[in-house]
Amino acid sequence: MHKALEAALTLVTDAIEPQLAMMLGEFEEELFRLADQARNPGVESGYMATLRSFRLSRADLVPRFILEIEAATAAIRTPPSTPPATATQEEGRPSQQGFGRLSLVDEAVMDEGMVLREIASRQEGRANLPLHLLGQRFGVLAGTPAFDAERLPLGPHGICRAMGAVAKALDIEHDSRLLLYRIFDRHVMSGYPKLLERLDQLLDEQGILRGLTHVPVRARPVPQPQGEGRGGAGTGAAGSGGPGGSGGAGGGRGGSGAGDGTGRGARDLDPQRPHTGWLGEPVEATDDEERIATEQLQQLLQSRRELLGKLRPAGRGKSPGTVIGTDEISDALGHLQGQPLAVGGAPQTLADVKQTLLAQARQRAGKNVELSPRDNDTFELLGMLFGNLAEEIRPQAPAAALVQRLQVPLLRVALKDSAFFVRSRHPARQLLNTVAESAARWLDEGDYDPQFLPPLQNAVNHVVEKYDGDIEVFSASNEQLQTHLQAQVRKAELLERRHAEAARGKEKLEVAKLRAAEVMTEVIGDQRLPHFTRALLNQAWADVLTLTLLRQGEGSDAWTRQLDVTRRIAEACTREDAPRDPELVAHIESALAQVGYHGDEASVIAQRLTSNRPEEAEGDPASRTELAMKLKARTRLGEDAERKKPPLPPRTPEEQARYEQLRVLPFGTWIEFTTNQQGDVVRRRLSWYSLLTGNALFVNHRGQRVGEQSLDSVARLLASGQARIVTSGQARLVDRAWQAAMHALRSFAGLGDRGENAEAQA
Repeated sequence: MHKALEAALTLVTDAIEPQLAMMLGEFEEELFRLADQARNPGVESGYMATLRSFRLSRADLVPRFILEIEAATAAIRTPPSTPPATATQEEGRPSQQGFGRLSLVDEAVMDEGMVLREIASRQEGRANLPLHLLGQRFGVLAGTPAFDAERLPLGPHGICRAMGAVAKALDIEHDSRLLLYRIFDRHVMSGYPKLLERLDQLLDEQGILRGLTHVPVRARPVPQPQGEGRGGAGTGAAGSGGPGGSGGAGGGRGGSGAGDGTGRGARDLDPQRPHTGWLGEPVEATDDEERIATEQLQQLLQSRRELLGKLRPAGRGKSPGTVIGTDEISDALGHLQGQPLAVGGAPQTLADVKQTLLAQARQRAGKNVELSPRDNDTFELLGMLFGNLAEEIRPQAPAAALVQRLQVPLLRVALKDSAFFVRSRHPARQLLNTVAESAARWLDEGDYDPQFLPPLQNAVNHVVEKYDGDIEVFSASNEQLQTHLQAQVRKAELLERRHAEAARGKEKLEVAKLRAAEVMTEVIGDQRLPHFTRALLNQAWADVLTLTLLRQGEGSDAWTRQLDVTRRIAEACTREDAPRDPELVAHIESALAQVGYHGDEASVIAQRLTSNRPEEAEGDPASRTELAMKLKARTRLGEDAERKKPPLPPRTPEEQARYEQLRVLPFGTWIEFTTNQQGDVVRRRLSWYSLLTGNALFVNHRGQRVGEQSLDSVARLLASGQARIVTSGQARLVDRAWQAAMHALRSFAGLGDRGENAEAQA
C-alpha cells in the first residue's frame, strides 16, 4: 500500500509542479499588468501591495501544496469527519438554540468555494471513468468502500481544496485569489484528465485491482455499408461481452481497435471507451503513430490508382498534360476562397472546384494540364470526407452552410500539409469538427443554442478572410471558439447537476416508499384487519411513514415513534374492546395533515384507524364509499400522475447482457436512439441512473432534461439495435466521416477486413 501511494504521489507532484511554477509566473505578470493599467492610484497601490506580499511568500506555495495533498493521501484510512447535526428536531422544527449563534455567510468565502467547486466539477465531468476506477482502487488501499470523487485525495476536489488552502496562506486579497484560481484552472487543470489516466495505469501496474475496467470486451464489428456504419442504430458501437467486461486484454486500456481509421490503436486512445465529452470539446489523442498512418494511407491510395489505371481502356486516354504545381493550385484557390460555392442555389462539390481550376489553367496555358497524383489524391480524399459529412449533417441546420464555406480553405491546408488527414488534433480538423457537430443529424432543434451561431460564423469568417498558408489562423479561430464552448459547457453541466440532484431526490423518495411498505408488512403481518382499514393503512398511513423516513431517517426518534403508533393502530383495529385513545387520534390527524389531508378527511381516517367496533367499522356505506373515491382520486406522495406501464416480459440473454453493461457505464455516457423508420437518430446523455430503482435520467447537449427511462427499456433498445452507446472512436463527427472514407478505400483496394485488422495490429 505505502509503495503504491508513494508512486502515485510522485507521479502527481512531478506532473503538477512545473505547471504550478508556470502559474506563479503568469500570476505575477498579471498582477503587474493590472497595476500598470489601473487608472485609480488607490487600485494601483493595492495591486502593488499584493504583488510585494506575493513575492515574499511565493516560494512557499509549491511545498505547501505538495504537503497538503500528501497529508490528504496519508489520511485515506481516517474515517471522514461527520458533518455537524442539523438544527432540527424530530418533527422538523428548528432547535431552540437562540439566534445568537446565527451569522451571515461570508460572501467572499462563498465565491471562492463556488469557483473551486466549479473547476473541480468540470474536471470530474471530463474524467468520469478514470475517477470511477481510481475510487475503486483507493477503496482497496484504504480498506473501505470505493471513494467518490469528492473524497479522492488526488481527485479534482482534493486538488482544488489543496489549492484553496495554499492560496489563503499567501496573505493576498480575495480578488487576487480568484485571479489565481483562474490561472490555476488554465495551467494546472488543463491536462488533469490525462494525468488521471496515467495515475490509474500506474496503480494498475502496482497490482491494485489489476485489469479493472468498466468497458466490456467485444469483437471488432463486421464492416457495414457506409449508411449503416454511420447510422445511429448499428450494434457495433456497444459491446455485448458480458456484465462489467472486467477481464481480458480488450478491456479499458488494452483493447485493440483502429482508433480513428489511421492505425492509432487503443494503447493510445481506447476507441471502445464510452464517450462522455460535450459537444465540440477537443478529444485528447496522441500522434506517435502518425508516420505509420501516413504510410498506410499512401499505400491505399497507390492501390486505388493502380486499380483505376487497369480499369481504363488502353489507348483511349488523353495524352499526358503539363502538371500544375501545388503552389499554383493554392494561389488559384485563394481567389476562390471568399466566393460562395453555389451555382443556381445548388452547392458545389470539390469535384466541381477541381474542374473549374483545370479549365482556368488550360485557358491560361493553352494546352492540356493535369494535377499531380498527390494533389489529385488530396482532392479525392477531401471530397470523400465532405461527402460523408454531408450525410451526417442536417441541411436545414444554421451551421450547414458554414461547413460548405470551409471547403476551399481546408483544401488549401490539405494540399500543403497531408497530416490534416491523420492528425485528430490538427487545428483545421478540430475547427471542422466543431462546426460540423453544430449541424449534426443527431441534434434536435432544442439541442442547438442559437447564441452559439455568431461565434461559429465569426470563426469561419476569420478563416475565410485571413487564411493564406498560416495554420495559426485556424488555431486562433479554435481558441476563440473554445472560449464560447467552455462557457456553454459550464452552463450545461450546471443544469445537468440540478436535474441529477432532483433525480436523486426522487430516488430517495422511492426508496423510502419501499421501506415504508416493508415496515407496514412487518408490523401488520397476518393480522386480520377490515379490508377498508387495511387500504387506509397502505395508502394514507404509508405516506406518513414515507415522509418521516425522508425528513428524519430510520434511526431518528421520530421514526421510532411512528413505528410505535403503527403498532398501536394495528392493535386498535384488531381488538373490538380496545378503548379509543384521544392522544392517538390527535397524533394521526396531525401526521395526516403533514402529507396533505384536510381536516375533515384526516379526522375521519383517524377515527377509522383507531377503532374496530362493528358499528364503526361498517359505518355509513355512502360515507365510506365517498372516502374511498377521494382516496382513489388523490395523488399519493411522490406518485406520478402518469399511468404506470404494464410489466414487460423477462429479458432475453442479449437484453440481460446489455442491462448489465448499462449498470456499469460512467455517468455522462452518450447514447444514440433511433427515432423513426428512416434511421434518424438523436443523441442523449445518460446523466444519472439508480441501481436501486432502475431509473435513468437523460439530458440533451444543453443540459436540459429530455426525460427519464428505465435501464430495462434502454437495454431492450440496445439489444434490438434501436440504440447504441457512443464510444470515443465514434464520438467526433469528422472522425466518423474519415473512418467511412478509409473503409471505402480499403474496400476499393480489395483489402476489406484484412486492412482493418492490419491497422489494429500495427
